[in-house]
Amino acid sequence: MKKVLVLIFILSALFTQAQEFKYTLLFEGIGDNREFSRPIAFPQTIMGSRGAFELGVNIDQHQLRGGLSHLLEFGSDIDAQKPKLTLYYQFQDENKMFAFGAFPRRDKINFPLAMLTDTLLYYRPNIEGLFCQISWDWGHQNGFVDWVGRQTETQREQFMAGFSGEISHKQLFFQNYMLMFHDAHTKLNLPDQHIKDYIGWAFQLGFRTKENAQITGDVKAGILSSLFRERTVMQDYISATSFFAELNGRYKNIGLKSTLSSGASHRFKFGDSFYQAKDYLRTDLIWYFINHEKIQGKFNLSMHLVNWNYLDQQQQLSVIYVFGK
Repeated sequence: MKKVLVLIFILSALFTQAQEFKYTLLFEGIGDNREFSRPIAFPQTIMGSRGAFELGVNIDQHQLRGGLSHLLEFGSDIDAQKPKLTLYYQFQDENKMFAFGAFPRRDKINFPLAMLTDTLLYYRPNIEGLFCQISWDWGHQNGFVDWVGRQTETQREQFMAGFSGEISHKQLFFQNYMLMFHDAHTKLNLPDQHIKDYIGWAFQLGFRTKENAQITGDVKAGILSSLFRERTVMQDYISATSFFAELNGRYKNIGLKSTLSSGASHRFKFGDSFYQAKDYLRTDLIWYFINHEKIQGKFNLSMHLVNWNYLDQQQQLSVIYVFGK
């Protein structure tokens, strides 16, 4: 028994020395005023602040993290939004990354708003599933599975999966996105409930400026396609394909972003509702008013032109502070 205890003590000491304690603190200020016209988009104002922390250890290239993330919406009680548990394992080296558990969505998933709206970052900041990415000198590809709901008497079984990536050569690049959302029955299997399938993809070819250019940015164009089916209600998928283009530019602290989808109406479960219009043009004027290593602040003035007929506007304010070791 003494030998066993000595062996456990030695192994514990070695294990403790091999670990590296890590922590991350995050503050996010959110201001989002949406002056939208019905019926496509819902007018609302979202104001609040998010606090989050992670604690964990690194063991070589392996990471274990646990923490909480909580959104306080201004004007509501502190428990109006439930805290989100963060708990995950991650492996990362120079070319590969793998994460499993409940981990932050930000900086991992970056899909067009047509497919995944930015409101997800407010109310569902974590992916609950897995993520993997492989990188090369000329690009990267990643995939994820996000388990949204386990089937119960009241909850439908829901999950989302997707792939995205880029390959590049000098200033030329090609980007790909694929997304699927499965919306199944509850356990009760009610007669008015039907399985819904949402599938979509986007491909864009583009050109970006050099990093040391006075004006940085890119321009890209391609197609955006979607499929939707409600089983037992319809036999075939409703399909749609539109021209999909984007322009990004930044000069010092001022930025411009313009996105166009023209030719078809799309259905994505968590997509921006404006893309349900046949023709949609969004233009953002951006002011990056805080540019610090650990603090980023920006203000967006967004103009939404729908079906070349009416114009909506939106103002977004974001302040993100990240501190960690």
